[in-house]
Parts: sequence; structure tokens; C-alpha cells
Amino acid sequence: MNNENSKQSNEATALTLMADFPKIYCPLVRKIFKIDPVIFKKLGSRYKLKAPEVYLVINKVNPGYEWVFEDPETIAVEKLDGTNIKIKTEKGRLVAVQNRMNIIDPLKVVGGPAHIVDGILRSASKDLIKPDGEQVGELIGPKLQGNPYKLESHEWYPFEKAITDLRYKSFHEHERNFENWSSWFKDHLHSRYFTKRASKLGLTESVFAEGVIFYNLKRKAENKSWRAKLRRDMFAWFYEPEIPVAGYDPNAEYSDEDLKLQDLKD
Repeated sequence: MNNENSKQSNEATALTLMADFPKIYCPLVRKIFKIDPVIFKKLGSRYKLKAPEVYLVINKVNPGYEWVFEDPETIAVEKLDGTNIKIKTEKGRLVAVQNRMNIIDPLKVVGGPAHIVDGILRSASKDLIKPDGEQVGELIGPKLQGNPYKLESHEWYPFEKAITDLRYKSFHEHERNFENWSSWFKDHLHSRYFTKRASKLGLTESVFAEGVIFYNLKRKAENKSWRAKLRRDMFAWFYEPEIPVAGYDPNAEYSDEDLKLQDLKD
């Protein structure tokens, strides 16, 4: 192999590290509450808990996120339950794949995460991938999060498509406050993605969404914070009564010291 061919080969196999997808914060303040260690050992894995504690929202707006509650330009979009995958394409070629800060080699067909590449290729066949640039989306399917959408194969779903297709259109019809959102998330937050799929397949069942991403594209254009997230597992009722949360009162006053871990957890 001559030097030129060797150079091209090295460039083709080089793996590019892209910037990580920015962390998205909750529009409500959260606080850690301890749970019974015995119950944690029994039920922790079922509820995806890593320690005998839960990190719950309280009835207090996270400073800087007033726009989620007040700005009419804010929309609510389903948060898909999978794993975050960022891709980069150049002239229609897939040149980089990343799961957060973990680089994925799309050419590693033996011993590699084939389901990730499979999901990306399936999305490409649906014209969901741009020929050039970076895109971020959620990989969903059989190997991820217990496959809540009952998919037979994996799919990479771009966040840009989620904004247009998975929006909760009735969001503007209700007052935005803790009580309303708690009730909505507990009893009525059904997956828009699964509902669309069920309709095509003639299914009558429904599936709860993992949560919501709040977007404000006007604020994005102004280089201001424009995304926030809220999940069902951020409310105490998600765990109770199986996992009692002692001392939880969403309307109680907590000191800044009690709330200082807000930025340290997902």
C-alpha cells in the first residue's frame, strides 16, 4: 500500500469525538429523599434506583426556568425512553456515531453494538438522516429500557422530528403548575410515539411516556436556555405505595443547603 492509500485508510478509520449533548435540567427544583434500604434491596432494580434514595420534584420553580411556565412559545414534546445517540454525516456517509461521550465505531461488525448501527440504517431508509452535519436523537428498541414501545427492531428517532411529530398539542389548554402536571403525568401522559404506532397496527392499548421535554425555539434563536425536562419518575406517586417516601411534602420550605445537589444528579 502506498503512502496516499495508507493516508486515506487512516482517515477512513479515524473516530471523531463530537461534543457531548448538553445536559437538560428540570424546570422544578428537586430534592433527595431517603427510602428504606430493605425495600430498596427488594424493589430498587425494578424502579431503576442506584441507591436507597429518590430524587423528586417539589413545588418550586427552578431559577432561570420561569419561561417553561410563563412563555406562550414553550411547547411540550414526548421524551422517548431509549439512549441518546449523536451522529455525523458527510456527503451521505456516516462518519461518526456517539453515545454521550462514548465513541461508537460503525464499521465494527464483530463485537460491536450492531443494534445502534441497525437503528441508524433503518432511520436512513425512512429519510430521517440529513446528508451532511450532526444530528442527535434517541435510539429505541428491543435492547433498550425494556422496549416500552414493543418494537421488533431498533430505530433512531431524531429530536428534530420529535419536536414536530411528538408534540402534546393540548399543552397550552391548561394552566402550567405543579398540581396540574402531577395529575397529567400520573394519569394522562400517554406516549405519542406508541399511540401513532398502535393506530397503524390496530392496537387498542396505551403506554405511558417516560416524560416530557419542554422546548422554546424562540429562546434558542436568542441564545438563551431553551430546553427543560420532566419525567414521571420525578414524582413521589411513581414509587408509592410500594416504596414509601417518608417526609416528602412538595409544598414544604427547604433550605438552600438541602437543595444544593440539584446540579449534581441527572
